[in-house]
Amino acid sequence: MPLITLPDGTQKKFDQPVTVAEVAASIGSGLAKAAIAGKVNGTLVDTFHVIDQDAEIRIVTDKDAEGLEVIRHSTAHLLAHAVKSLFPAAQVTIGPVIENGFYYDFAYEKSFSTEDLAKIEEKMQALAEADYGVSRRVVSREEAIQFFEAQGEHYKVKIIQAIAESESLTIYQQDGFADLCRGPHVPSTGMLKAFKLTKVSGAYWRGDAKNEMLQRVYGTAWKDKKSLEGYLNNLEEAEKRDHRKLAKTMDLFHVQEEAPGMIFWHPNGWAIYSAIKSYIAMRLEEQGYQEIVTPQLVDVILWKKSGHWDMFKSDMFSLEVDERQYAIKPMNCPCHVQVFNQGLRSYRDLPLRFAEFGCVHRNEMTGAMHGLMRVRQLTQDDAHIFCTEAQMASEAASFIRLMLDVYKDFGFNEVVVKLSTRPDKRIGTDETWDKAERALAESLRLVGLDYEVLPGEAGFYGPKIEFHLKDCLGRMWQCGTLQLDYNMPERLDAYYIAEDGSKKVPVMLHRAILGSLERFMGILLEHYAGNLPVWLASVQTVVMNITDKQAAFVEEVTRELKKHGVRAKSDLRNEKIGFKIREHSVERVPYLLVIGDREVESKTVSVRTQEGADLGVMPMGQFLEFIRAEIARRGRSE
Repeated sequence: MPLITLPDGTQKKFDQPVTVAEVAASIGSGLAKAAIAGKVNGTLVDTFHVIDQDAEIRIVTDKDAEGLEVIRHSTAHLLAHAVKSLFPAAQVTIGPVIENGFYYDFAYEKSFSTEDLAKIEEKMQALAEADYGVSRRVVSREEAIQFFEAQGEHYKVKIIQAIAESESLTIYQQDGFADLCRGPHVPSTGMLKAFKLTKVSGAYWRGDAKNEMLQRVYGTAWKDKKSLEGYLNNLEEAEKRDHRKLAKTMDLFHVQEEAPGMIFWHPNGWAIYSAIKSYIAMRLEEQGYQEIVTPQLVDVILWKKSGHWDMFKSDMFSLEVDERQYAIKPMNCPCHVQVFNQGLRSYRDLPLRFAEFGCVHRNEMTGAMHGLMRVRQLTQDDAHIFCTEAQMASEAASFIRLMLDVYKDFGFNEVVVKLSTRPDKRIGTDETWDKAERALAESLRLVGLDYEVLPGEAGFYGPKIEFHLKDCLGRMWQCGTLQLDYNMPERLDAYYIAEDGSKKVPVMLHRAILGSLERFMGILLEHYAGNLPVWLASVQTVVMNITDKQAAFVEEVTRELKKHGVRAKSDLRNEKIGFKIREHSVERVPYLLVIGDREVESKTVSVRTQEGADLGVMPMGQFLEFIRAEIARRGRSE
């Protein structure tokens, strides 16, 4: 009879096999009511899962991350249940959990309208209120195929046929709706209390553009109405902060059909981009990096040798010139090794840090491109550190300290760290992977950072640390990366002369702080709702006249500001001063200087902020000192 061990070490002996729900009930009625699932010996299971052997068990509720995932998974099934009830001819395909919600893909001859979504959501509410129990049964491959063929669910049959024969199949049922699924699910539909359908879009079957187009219905689900309302409010705020809308208001950039996924930068946008780039270049120079530039077009021979051609060929643009095949570089690392390989390197030269604002191209799918966040042409703040094994942990730690300090200058103080370890499909030996993973873990220890391990999530050539920034809406953005690589230098014949005179392959650290300048700028715009810190603003101050009589002094003030490195411009238009102030406030100019007869006479400026605060009248020298101090402070709150 099973002996159950609970998380606090308490043990309970049962006289017969027991379900997760019964274990919860033996602890307390409140826990029994709240139980969504269970974790038995580390495996997530349904509450009706039977335990017939000794086991460690934890009851999962909506307070747990796993509980929220089960809620979202079950709500995806509730969506499919509602669609089949309202549109019996629709075929169900797949419905996974995604960040903050779920989606389900349907094959249906008619496009779902906004009105249809409202009807589907209303039906979901009714099904939830009916509190249908959820059951699970294990079926054979043949039984599953026969079951779904009888229901006309051809996509489910395709899914079953693609599953390995050794894998067991399970069908979950609630009321008259049944779906192929691994589970687990909530015990009954009544536990699904807070959800909202958000949009419908097109999606190719199996994500392949050669396949038929399906309809993807997105939704979000939370443990309670308060959490749902908070998320929906954030969505509304995010919509207001959409960097594409801000780009139009602030005249930053545009995209057009003739160059999909590529940015046409306007003067205002390029000023922000250049400020970011110049700042990063300054910080890298301080840390001993040497800036290089490598070609855009490189023979595919190099990409085959590096391993990228086999792994990423479909994401690369290629062309033929003079009967040779070239690829437009999707990353910079193989080219940086070529620079390292020029001349004989000694251990005394290491560590060697090469940095490049490398323009790269990637063949993103048309439907995936999104403003600055997902583009085909991007510039990485890329750098590679070539070092010895003895140096790699300290070099990694040094980079991490630099990166965290840079994030503070941009106003990001909360960083979540994740360490990705070896995937199944990889190059290199287990010994080198062991060394690389230990070194990255040691670098995080040296800096004093907690981290989450992501098993199997590393790139094919080495383990990786990811750095995720939290913005003002609580959204996480993966920006910085640090990858430790023994393999590429060896594949590309890089070596240095060691202290004993032997040839050794250097360790290569791939690292980026921002990721891509385009995406990071999009994140900044949304984080600050366009009200960027003064040091990043495209125009830091506008000098305006009230009448034509002040024009000469306006120009004098503007020249003086520019001479001291302030991005300033004058506005001498024959418009009312209130109109000018409103217009430049909408454009997010941090400081507005108004000059009338009094200011000309006293050689002063009247200072207003973009938010409307009146800072009073200042002598020109005082304002210059004030704004330069504000620029120097960057995005730091202290």
